Amino acid sequence: MDDSLVDLRQELLALLCRDAYRAGEFTLASGQKSHYYINCKPVTLSARGAYLVGRLFLEQLAPEAVAVAGLTLGADPLVVAVSVLSNLAGQDRAALIVRKEAKGHGTMSFIEGPPLPQGAVVTVLEDVIRTGGSALKAVLRLQEAGYVVNEVLAIVDRQGGGAAAFAAQGVPLRSLFQISDLEAYLNHT
Repeated sequence: MDDSLVDLRQELLALLCRDAYRAGEFTLASGQKSHYYINCKPVTLSARGAYLVGRLFLEQLAPEAVAVAGLTLGADPLVVAVSVLSNLAGQDRAALIVRKEAKGHGTMSFIEGPPLPQGAVVTVLEDVIRTGGSALKAVLRLQEAGYVVNEVLAIVDRQGGGAAAFAAQGVPLRSLFQISDLEAYLNHT
């Protein structure tokens, strides 16, 4: 990673700690209790945050990935940011949104976005991973549709078993940050 990407990563870390991380007592989507909560939407739905995430994810994408996808709603701004920035970089990677439930009318599809050929390589994006349940739904839906999911990229890995869940499906997990990165930043500011 060159200096400019290092600077962008550090800026994103500061934004996440300021606008996404909250201390307290929370119940997570998995039903587990936590002493902190990370809601990336205030960051990923801001213009600067979307740019930072899109740029850093785009740098991580494997050359064979023709599209990025994720489960609605958390991944929506991620896939759009990466797709738009890929176009500006001359790469033209499609954005796919994976629904939680099949569309109740029309095509009744789980996946929205431009049509891709069977076997197309797709990278799943996620904001926060703990157990991996949400992103795993996206992985399975994409595989059922005939796509090859090469990996999952997350903004923050809470290190709660998500990597093992994806490994069991043969899909590696990489993240821009581990929870320890946020905690270290917060302890030094």
